[in-house]
Amino acid sequence: MGVDYYKVLQVDRSAKDDDLKKAYRKLVMKWHPDKNPNNKKDAEARFKQISEAYDVLSDPQKRQVYDAYGEEGLKGQVPPPGAGGFSGMSGDGGGGTASYRFNPRSADDIFSEFFGHSSPFGGMGGMGGMGERGGSGFPRGMFGEDIFGSFRNSTAGEGSGNAPRKGMAIERTLPCSLEDLYKGTTKKMKISRDVIDSSGRPTTVEEILTIEIKPGWKKGTKITFPEKGNEQRGVIPADLVFIIDEKPHSVFKRDGNDLIVTQKLSLAEALTGYTAQLTTLDGRNLTIPINSVISPTYEEVVKGEGMPIPKEPARRGNLKIKFNIKFPARLTAEQKTGVKRYLTS
Repeated sequence: MGVDYYKVLQVDRSAKDDDLKKAYRKLVMKWHPDKNPNNKKDAEARFKQISEAYDVLSDPQKRQVYDAYGEEGLKGQVPPPGAGGFSGMSGDGGGGTASYRFNPRSADDIFSEFFGHSSPFGGMGGMGGMGERGGSGFPRGMFGEDIFGSFRNSTAGEGSGNAPRKGMAIERTLPCSLEDLYKGTTKKMKISRDVIDSSGRPTTVEEILTIEIKPGWKKGTKITFPEKGNEQRGVIPADLVFIIDEKPHSVFKRDGNDLIVTQKLSLAEALTGYTAQLTTLDGRNLTIPINSVISPTYEEVVKGEGMPIPKEPARRGNLKIKFNIKFPARLTAEQKTGVKRYLTS
């Protein structure tokens, strides 16, 4: 039983030209002998079989013969009677049955033809000038991760319709004070990046990026500058992403859209009344009288004095005031008597 070329390429029998190209690209990159130095013998066999399968299925005439008679019929000198009529077949000169001669092509030739003979790295001449050639005819050392990525990028879209790969996003933390996130602000960031000049060479340029911090933005908010990464041949520049981080504040803590502040007071103040005074993040002075008895779990909520809500700038969260009550270390007998009398009356 002959080899199932469709199974070798892992495609359906109805596979179109683009399907075959994608399958060949994926498999040949996986099984190229230079990418499998520790399993070279097996890789060479797989490499040749994958190449032969692609060569047959991507050629309409060869595929027509293969679909009708399989590998044996394709490679046999005389197919079964009635094989005449395939376009491009040559007669045997005797007026009998038609014959088809299958001439296997070099796997290296198919590989080079598929990916092109020019250097995918630019400025290095043909493929033969990129280093010592291995036994498979392909330069050794081509399959290191970085170089291999560049090779894929430079060939993406060539014969496959795939777009070039985009570089992985570059993320940087952008520390902001709570005041910045409360009022909003503008930050300017100076960056240096490599760009490709008119001669095709990389050159370093400096650029000022303006970042508008909106009131109410939270930690983790991302600001993206599309394609502001370094330019490279065959690669779409990466996006530059700034991620908002929130600096600790000496007075306030943030909880979503709310602000929390803790104030210290004496037990006497907690029992007899207390007036909280504080300065807001935008510099206003608030005076908040509290007439309730303040227990250790008591919380005063001041509506509308929290963080701005980004999607509704006119609205704000709440300000929550918590209390740290300072209890006396000791009481005299007279004080204890007075407290008991007061609390039990």
